[in-house]
Amino acid sequence: MPEEHSQTVMAVDELQAIIQRCQILEEADFKGEDFNLFQVAGQKCLEDGYAAQLLEVIQNEKNKVIIKNMGWNLISPLVRCIFMYKQEDDKREHCLRILDQLAQLCNPKELFLGLLEQIEQTSGEQVCQTVMLLLEPLQTVLLKLQNKKAYSVGLSLAMIMNQLTALPVPYTKQQIQEDKLGLCQCCNAVVDFAKPFVSEVVKNMEKSSEYNDMELKEELIKFCMQSLKYPLLAAQLEQLEGIEEHPFRHFATEITDILWNMGELIPLVFVHHKGKSPHWENQEFADIERKNSADSLACLSYLMFVQHFGVECLPVVFSPSYLLLCNMTHIEVLLKRTEESVLSKGLDLFESCLLRMEDNSLLHHYLELRSFINVPQDLVKIMTLCPMEHMRKKSLNILQLFIDKFDTEGKYTLFRCLLKTSNHAGVEGYIIKNIKDQIHLAVTKEYDNLWFTGHHLISLLDLVLSLPEGAETDLLQNSDRIMASLNLLRYLVIKDCESDNQTGVWTTLGKIEQNFLKPLRVGLNMSKAHYEAEIKNKKENRKEAQSSNTVCSVTVSGEKMPAMTTGMQLQVLHSALFTFDLIESVLARVEELIEVKTKAVMDENS
Repeated sequence: MPEEHSQTVMAVDELQAIIQRCQILEEADFKGEDFNLFQVAGQKCLEDGYAAQLLEVIQNEKNKVIIKNMGWNLISPLVRCIFMYKQEDDKREHCLRILDQLAQLCNPKELFLGLLEQIEQTSGEQVCQTVMLLLEPLQTVLLKLQNKKAYSVGLSLAMIMNQLTALPVPYTKQQIQEDKLGLCQCCNAVVDFAKPFVSEVVKNMEKSSEYNDMELKEELIKFCMQSLKYPLLAAQLEQLEGIEEHPFRHFATEITDILWNMGELIPLVFVHHKGKSPHWENQEFADIERKNSADSLACLSYLMFVQHFGVECLPVVFSPSYLLLCNMTHIEVLLKRTEESVLSKGLDLFESCLLRMEDNSLLHHYLELRSFINVPQDLVKIMTLCPMEHMRKKSLNILQLFIDKFDTEGKYTLFRCLLKTSNHAGVEGYIIKNIKDQIHLAVTKEYDNLWFTGHHLISLLDLVLSLPEGAETDLLQNSDRIMASLNLLRYLVIKDCESDNQTGVWTTLGKIEQNFLKPLRVGLNMSKAHYEAEIKNKKENRKEAQSSNTVCSVTVSGEKMPAMTTGMQLQVLHSALFTFDLIESVLARVEELIEVKTKAVMDENS
C-alpha cells in the first residue's frame, strides 16, 4: 500500500513540477520537451486512476495558458480511460469533465486535429462509442474556429461517415431494436452535431439572397449525399410495428429537412448532375464520384416518392409521366443492384411512379429514351435470375403495370424489344400472351387499331411464330414460348375469318407454315424419338443393374442434372415426353382448324 501511494505521489508530483516550471515561462518559450513531459505525466495520472487530481490542475486558472497549448495531448489517453471505466464509476465522470474542460480551454486548431485523429484511429465495436463521445467537444471546437471552418466541418463529417460506413446496417426489426454497435443512435447524434452549421448557412441565406459563402453549404450537402448512400440506401425504412420512433426514418426526416432548409431538396430531386462535379485527373475516381452521386440521388427519390419524406414540398404542377421520366434514371440505378434492401427500393419506386398514371396514358415517344428500354430489361433479369421468389413475382407484376401504362404503339414497340432481348422462353411466352390480349382488344372494339392488325401485326408475328434454330430448336427449353405461340395462332385462326382477314394472318399463312408449323412438327418427331429411345435404354440398363437405386447422371436441355437414381431419371424423361405430347395436341388442333377453314373457303369459291 505505501508503495502504491508513493507511485501516486510521484505521478501527481511530476505533473505539478512540470506545471510550476511552465507557469513562469512565456507562451512562446514552451519547448517540445515541455509538451512531452506534460503528456507523459498527465497520461500517468489518468492510467493510475488519479483523474480527480488532473481535473483540479486543468481547472486551476493559473494553468490556463499551459492547458491551452498542451492540453490536446491528453485526448488519446483520456479516451482510453473513459472506455476502461464503467458507466457509474466516479473516475469516468472525472475523465468526462476533463474532456469538457479541454474543449473549452485548448487551442481549437490543435484540439480539432487531436479529436479527428482519435476518430480516425478507432475501429470495430468502438467506432460508434468513440464518435458519440467526441461529437460534443468536436462541435464546440468547430464553432470556435475562425479560419477554414467550412473545410474543417466537411473534414469532420467525412471522417465520421467514413468510419461508420465500415459497419453493417441493422435491417430486421430485431437488429434495429438491439442496435448492437450503436449505429442507429450514432447516425442521429451526427445529425444533431451538424445542426448548428446548418442554422448558420440558413441564417446567412436569409440575410442575403446573394449568399456567396457556399463552402459550408457544399460541405453539408456532401454530408447529406453521403448519408443517403449510407446508411439510408441499405436501411429498412418501412414503418415497423412495435418501434415507436424508427431511428432510420427519423434520420431520413432530418436529412431531407436539412436539404429543404438549405433550398436544395427540390433541385436535387429534379435536376440531375446539378452543380460542378469535382475534376478528377484519374478516370477511376471520376467514375466512383459519379456512381456515389447516382446512388444518393436514387435514394433521395425513394425517400420522397415512396416513403413521402418531404413530399409536402413537392410542386403539384408535375404530371405523373414527368415524375416517371425524372425517376427512370434512379430506378435503373437501383435495379442494377443485387442487395435486397436496394433492389426492393428500386421496385417500390418504379411501382409508385406507375400507380400515379392512368392506363394507356404513357406516350410511345418515351421508349426513345435509353432508360425506358433498359429498365424493363432489368426487370426481366430480376424475374429470371433473382434468388428471392417475392422479388421475382413483384418484378413480373411491375412489368405488367409498365406495359399497361403505354399507348398502343408503345405496347407494340415494347413487345418487339422484349421479344428480341429477353432470351428467356418463359418471359417470351408471357409477352406473347400480352400480344394475344392486345389483338383481342383490337378485333373486338369498334375503333381501328393499326398496331395489332394488318401489316404491323404481320411484322410482329414474324418474330412470334418462328423457331430460333428451326427443327433443331430445343423444344423442351422453349416450351413456354412455343405453347404461347400456338395458342396465339389458334386464337387468330378461330377469331379471324379468311374472308375478313382483319388481322392479316391468312395473308401470311404460307410463311407461318414454312417457318413455324412444319419445322415444329419435324422437331417434335425428332425429340419424341430421342426421348423414347432414352427411356428404352434406361429401362434396359436398370434390368442389368444390381439395384434400381444405382446413381447415375442425365443431361437435359444441354445441362447435366444432379446425380439421380435410374427411377428418378425415367420420371424426368417421361415428364419431357408429356410436354411434347401437350405441344403436339395443340399443334394438331391448329393444323385441323386451318384445314377446315381453308376447305370451307375453297368450297364457297367453287
